[in-house]
Amino acid sequence: MTDALTVDQTLDCKGILCPMPIVKLGAAIKTMTPGQVLQLETTDPGSVPDVAAWAVSSGNRILSQDKVGPVMRFWIQKS
Repeated sequence: MTDALTVDQTLDCKGILCPMPIVKLGAAIKTMTPGQVLQLETTDPGSVPDVAAWAVSSGNRILSQDKVGPVMRFWIQKS
């Protein structure tokens, strides 16, 4: 599914620990328009539950996620 997604913005949070990936994600998503997709890349293992909780509380949608080596990637659509 990730091959078919059009990414409007990429946020590189590799090497950054909690809570900064979520703080940066929140700031970045605010600059986007509804329907746009942000790709978040992070190496913080805590990002998996953090991004899921953030999506629920913010109302934005995780379209897909995967892990390539130490990098977790999330495709998040602004609602």
